[in-house]
Amino acid sequence: MITIIELIYVFFKIGLFGFGGGYAMLSLIQFEVVDHFKWLTVQEFSDIIAISQMTPGPISINTATYVGYSVLGLVGAITATLSLCLPSIILLFFVIRYLMQNKENHYVKSILQALRPVLAGLILAAALLLMNKENFCDFGLGEYNISLVIFAVSFVALYFFKVNPILLLVISGVVGMIAL
Repeated sequence: MITIIELIYVFFKIGLFGFGGGYAMLSLIQFEVVDHFKWLTVQEFSDIIAISQMTPGPISINTATYVGYSVLGLVGAITATLSLCLPSIILLFFVIRYLMQNKENHYVKSILQALRPVLAGLILAAALLLMNKENFCDFGLGEYNISLVIFAVSFVALYFFKVNPILLLVISGVVGMIAL
């Protein structure tokens, strides 16, 4: 019989030591869930991975949620998900607390100043990776033009006119649906 304590222990440990992102955590989850505790068979775990890849969100969190649900129902899903995320939340709390307490420190200021262009570059790189024909429609205006128009109008509305971003998402989604 699986206990909530075991579920918390397994997914907290995976969240604590699972470096390298969601796909890197999958082998840890499989080892604990299939090999060590034998809560699921290899086939059941493979099915969970397939479902986790199809649903939105990080694959490690989706997998934890589905494993938790498979072994302990809704309580297990919530417990496994929170246990996987908790180490990151705790670490983030302490890092942010340290940064806020030392925000006037020259070294902390320098680090935060240096991170700004790096973060902007990472966001731009992610945007460029998503700029492909699967994510953009043309609507007869030439390849990708309607999507670029939606982008440009949204940018101007957000940056210059301070339009609510949620409203822009909804309007852009409706325009995109109509354009298809």
